[in-house]
Amino acid sequence: MIKKLKEKGFVSSEYDKEMLEGEFNGTDVYVHVVTNNNKVWRIAIEDVNVQDEYGIVLRFNRLCGQFENNRNYSKIDVDFRIPDYEDIEYEMTVNNKRYDAGFYQVPRDTMAIKSSLRGMMNILVDEEFDDLSEDGRAELAANEIMELLSKKKVWFMIDEVYGLYKILMFYDNEYNHANGEDL
Repeated sequence: MIKKLKEKGFVSSEYDKEMLEGEFNGTDVYVHVVTNNNKVWRIAIEDVNVQDEYGIVLRFNRLCGQFENNRNYSKIDVDFRIPDYEDIEYEMTVNNKRYDAGFYQVPRDTMAIKSSLRGMMNILVDEEFDDLSEDGRAELAANEIMELLSKKKVWFMIDEVYGLYKILMFYDNEYNHANGEDL
């Protein structure tokens, strides 16, 4: 993964050789690659530069719009945008509010899609499925789809740094996440 990122123009940071620096989506960022058993389970992206409250709300809302308008992602049925009038400094400091947004990567991996479809087919031939109502069947199918989507999540949040703000973004691959197998 690091090799692929370097091919895209990222370079090792002079501060930390495990971290990369470069431009992502028009912003200077640090990139951290997190692994489990030599498989990437998270790519963390951190803005290099901090912004004031107005700038970070614009950036956060712009990111929400970019993900919502990209057919490679599916959003949770929530509007994450921050209203213009919201005082995020007050909300974060006094009310401990956290500003984050999450989206699912639509699978392009045919193996993941086939595996999910196999799971759905096993449910369809199960005798208990026949006893379910139409709503129950729809809920079961929706749960299978959400299980598939939840394996590849992208989420970002606002991080406060001494009264200024930056975006932290995470691309998670739950297929490679530790599940206690080393315990």
